[in-house]
Amino acid sequence: MKNVTEITYFTLVGLSDDPQTMNGLFVLFLLIYLMTVIANLLIFLLVLTDYHLHNPMYFFLANLAFLDMCYSSVTAPRMLFDLVTKKRSISISACIAQTFFYLCFAGSEIFLLSAMSYDRYIAICHPLHYKLIMSWRLCARMASLSWVASSSVSLVYTLFLLRLSFCRTASIHSFFCDLPHLFQITCTDTFINMVAIFVLSGGLGLAAFLLTFIPYVYIFRTSLRIRTKTGKMKAFSTCSSHLTVVFIFFGSIIFIYFVPSSSNMFNLNKLISVISALITPLLNPLIYSLRNKDIMEALQRSYYHLKSILKTNM
Repeated sequence: MKNVTEITYFTLVGLSDDPQTMNGLFVLFLLIYLMTVIANLLIFLLVLTDYHLHNPMYFFLANLAFLDMCYSSVTAPRMLFDLVTKKRSISISACIAQTFFYLCFAGSEIFLLSAMSYDRYIAICHPLHYKLIMSWRLCARMASLSWVASSSVSLVYTLFLLRLSFCRTASIHSFFCDLPHLFQITCTDTFINMVAIFVLSGGLGLAAFLLTFIPYVYIFRTSLRIRTKTGKMKAFSTCSSHLTVVFIFFGSIIFIYFVPSSSNMFNLNKLISVISALITPLLNPLIYSLRNKDIMEALQRSYYHLKSILKTNM
């Protein structure tokens, strides 16, 4: 047998080797991360404190905002640290842990988007029974199920990762750890891992995909039957924000996990990874807040309430 030296850490290649470019990327991504946390935290607190937003639609939106904060926090702080220190090394245990949390939060968002599609379907297709069907108990169960399902699947993937040995190269051509990156540098047969991914992601992923898009078939059919132009516009505007988020998120996920990667596509893969891990969590609150009258009104109420408190205390 050949002597095989297993490695204990990886080197994250990152986005650039040029010092000036790295400094510029640090400032850019720090601003993006801070804006992401602030915007999502603002929506989360608005839904939590404003009773006008205490309904199923905004309950799911608050969960999405919390998820986006967690999702971006898995990759952004580590990337910012590497841009400052120039070290870029990460232990195998830390890399696998990052993979678990990244998959967990991404999976939770997929299932949560499915729950939000069902909520929009009931609101438009069965408006008279909306409050009866979308009870708080059902909403809590749907949100909890999204967390439990994604955590369970991510745990299975992580346990299968522990069987892999890494001895080919210590370089990961990205700024964070993920399944495709680890499969590229392992010297262990990944057949079992691929079977697990095919079975779990194939089944649950297809179910989530169908549960997300099938309700919109009925939503569009119902919307087209509305006679007034105002009614049609209101129905479509209710779903446009959610559909925009769905297409951006699913588009980046499909490209990362289902488009074959090659050495010629490293730069494109990095760009899509940046969009998925950093840009999408920032776009979600902007899309929902800028196109949502209720959120803007709640923001104004909070502003005037805070202003009155400050005047009273002065």
